[in-house]
Amino acid sequence: MQKETIAIHAGYDNKEGFGTMSVPITQTTAYAFRDSEHAANLFALKELGPIYTRLTNPTTDVLEKRFAQLEGGAAAICVASGQSAIFYAIANVAEAGDNIIISDKLYGGAVTLLTHTIKRFGITAKVFKSADASNLEELIDDKTKAIFFESLSNPQIAITDVEKVVSIAQKHGVLTVCDNTVATAALFNPIKWGVDVVVHSTSKYTNGQGSAIGGIVVERDGLAEFFKANSKRYYHFVQPDASYHGLVYVDVPLPNFCLRIRLNLLRDIGAAQSPFNSWLLIQGLETLAIRMDKVSDNTLEIAKFLEAHPKVKSVSYPGLSSSKEHERAKKYFKEGKASGLVSFEAQSYEEAKKIIDSAKLFSVVVNIGDSKSLIVHPASTTHSQIPADELVKAGINPATVRLSIGLEDPKDLIADLTQALA
Repeated sequence: MQKETIAIHAGYDNKEGFGTMSVPITQTTAYAFRDSEHAANLFALKELGPIYTRLTNPTTDVLEKRFAQLEGGAAAICVASGQSAIFYAIANVAEAGDNIIISDKLYGGAVTLLTHTIKRFGITAKVFKSADASNLEELIDDKTKAIFFESLSNPQIAITDVEKVVSIAQKHGVLTVCDNTVATAALFNPIKWGVDVVVHSTSKYTNGQGSAIGGIVVERDGLAEFFKANSKRYYHFVQPDASYHGLVYVDVPLPNFCLRIRLNLLRDIGAAQSPFNSWLLIQGLETLAIRMDKVSDNTLEIAKFLEAHPKVKSVSYPGLSSSKEHERAKKYFKEGKASGLVSFEAQSYEEAKKIIDSAKLFSVVVNIGDSKSLIVHPASTTHSQIPADELVKAGINPATVRLSIGLEDPKDLIADLTQALA
């Protein structure tokens, strides 16, 4: 099936139950078992089915199956937020004494999580150059457990050299994790380029309305063989798990990565997604493909306007033919469409703040992916915890303004920016 069809039909049979056209919301904490044997079989994985909504839920199950198919993956697991998805993906493979390698161009929340918070767990982060991965190989050692990057970065709007990153990772037997939130599954599928694990903040474009917080982790097919081939690095997938009656994950005929998150991390840490949020995200997913086409077209028009404006020093948007990222956008993304984020550099910090405060249609919001257009100053908000010198290295300066373009008529958005820039 094509993506538009998958997003509407996958994972749900409306001939079952009451035949509801809308996926039902199973708003429950727990589930009644047929008897004690049924309960024991579920916990022992002899039967599959809902046990407790922190672990599984029928509404969430539909979203997981649907999203896995959209990304071309073997399985997916929903969690409470995009930050939870990143944390679980890393914590699933790394422990105290290990290191991870992260892109030099990441969302500010991911930077603080992966360089500060996780450091307190004894996991350190090294930084590689995502533009060409020129220093990636030299950073890998026998304690490296994952390489983490964004397919389309926020707010630099830069595209990682995915093919080269994957090639180096495969050479050394290191897991790759790609945050595909900005590009979305509608425009790009990292798994088709060899990436092992994909994460999303589904709060963004998947939802599309700014009404639900959520995250998801998707794994590619065949990770069990990867873990077996790299058993020293990923021993906890091939050795008995003492916390789950000696279960050996690679011996279970289910996708291993998401299974271990479910049975270990979601069980013990509990950042589970609400069934109601899963239902809201299912509604958003149904229109994702058409929204991303429209958003990308709108953003290109806005980027062209900004590029020609005398008060704008530079514009970052891969959809522009003048962008150094343009050929890469055409290589990786559907029809070269580059999603809905565009950054530009104003004349000064003061001018950037004036533009933001003068906007009328654009709301000053730190979210992205809404149907409504948003504007923000990254250096003082989403990336304010990062030191000034590190911000510059990451391609963010005090005069950077980031826009998240929505579904309004671009003429109206241009009119608003025109008066804000005046």
